[in-house]
Amino acid sequence: MKQDIVFWELIQHFVMKREYRILHISPDHMEVWLEGLNHKKAPIIRLHRQDLDWSSWLQRDIENASHHVVNFKNQLRKRSLQALNIYVSSYPPVDDWEFRVHEPYINNKAELRTVVIHEGNIHQAVGEISNLTGDEVRIDEDMIMDDEGLQHLKQQVLNASSQRVKMEQSIFQHGKPLFTYLFIFLHLVMFYLLETNGGSQNPETLVKYGAKYNPAILEGEWWRFFTPVVLHIGVLHLLLNTMALFYLGTAVERIYGNARFLIIYLFAGFAGSLASFVFTSSLSAGASGAIFGCFGALLLVGITHTKLFFRTMGMNILVLIGINLAIGFTIPGIDNAGHIGGLIGGFLASAAVHLPRHKKLFTRIFGLGAAVGLTYFLLLQGYDSENPNLLLSQAETLLQQEDIGEAKELLSKLEGRENEYPEVLFYLSFINIKEGRLEEARDQLERLTAIAPEFHEAHYNLAIVYLELDEIEKASASINKAIEIDSTGENYLDLQTEINHLLENN
Repeated sequence: MKQDIVFWELIQHFVMKREYRILHISPDHMEVWLEGLNHKKAPIIRLHRQDLDWSSWLQRDIENASHHVVNFKNQLRKRSLQALNIYVSSYPPVDDWEFRVHEPYINNKAELRTVVIHEGNIHQAVGEISNLTGDEVRIDEDMIMDDEGLQHLKQQVLNASSQRVKMEQSIFQHGKPLFTYLFIFLHLVMFYLLETNGGSQNPETLVKYGAKYNPAILEGEWWRFFTPVVLHIGVLHLLLNTMALFYLGTAVERIYGNARFLIIYLFAGFAGSLASFVFTSSLSAGASGAIFGCFGALLLVGITHTKLFFRTMGMNILVLIGINLAIGFTIPGIDNAGHIGGLIGGFLASAAVHLPRHKKLFTRIFGLGAAVGLTYFLLLQGYDSENPNLLLSQAETLLQQEDIGEAKELLSKLEGRENEYPEVLFYLSFINIKEGRLEEARDQLERLTAIAPEFHEAHYNLAIVYLELDEIEKASASINKAIEIDSTGENYLDLQTEINHLLENN
């Protein structure tokens, strides 16, 4: 009876005080596997109430337990895993046994340390368990308890474990995905409309259907902060964002519920478009900002339920955020401002609405205030007459209207900042081409392609200038580079054909 009490006291300590989860319990309640991934020294603990006889049985059982630890390691996708194996016995094995537990048993990078507790070493063994777990374990060796008391202790532990599991499940199952599937449907419908009305990679078509286009926003088309969320540029862009929304959106909508998810998703999409409006002048579209908002919503889950977050999805979410941001910073053409804006917007919106059944009044007020403050600040920046991206957008509009003088005046305000804003060189070279100063245009485009080698329009224009200056070989190299970066432009292919024909005749 005494060792039964010790056995359940240990389980009570790990489950109720250290918040380990019961992974498995045998039908006779004599073997229990616990998981506590936040406890780095002993993320897996196995307790076995077994009166030991021969040490050979102990060795076989240790080897068998190690196979289970290897399975846990594989399920958790960890390179290595430590586990603690505790036997509670009335007496030690009758033969020599200490050497079998002196060193950890290692099997396929799964390390299993074993402690045997018997009536003659309880204090010493509990101290060893404390060292191995990094946590002071206390049990009352002198506790006296009858069968009814022991049964009550057992039930208390099992009830606590069951309640924790139900609580965790309720966090992840608050609602069924509805708006996630609606947005996926809108992705497909809008992509079909784009493809059948000029093409999803056609700038004019994208502008017509609501892409983020700074000049139009500046003229009052505020809805362009929202409409880019359902537009995508090319099949690959559509597939990547739709798959990400399917996996992330369904998770977030289940956790937050339908109404909260809709608010988070729309505000994150708006924040991503707004950040893109402020920090980039290029045409853009896509659900990436809103999807990064889903990352932000999951980060709030991590702050609110840290242990649960890292035991379930935490590291995967952090790694995905890091990978996506790294891709955005290293691959040209990706609107990283929109990604970061969406991430922050999603986090603040989720803080404002918060998780179901969580009052958290201070957090909600903070989230709402920060979201309003961020929006106000970015709108001020975006509509600031000295904002470089605003100046570039206005210059682009003026050039489309053939108001070259006014465009030159605006671009002059960015003199000396060409490395930071290479579009300045592009627009100035365009003006020089229009006014017949081809040598100046050539010099500007050569500088531009050195600063921004993935700027395919610059390579195309440079090919045209080279062709006008009768530098056909250089024109060929430039148009080939433009097509290498973007092979979808018909104008590019037509110019390449013309240049190749000239080269053949020469």
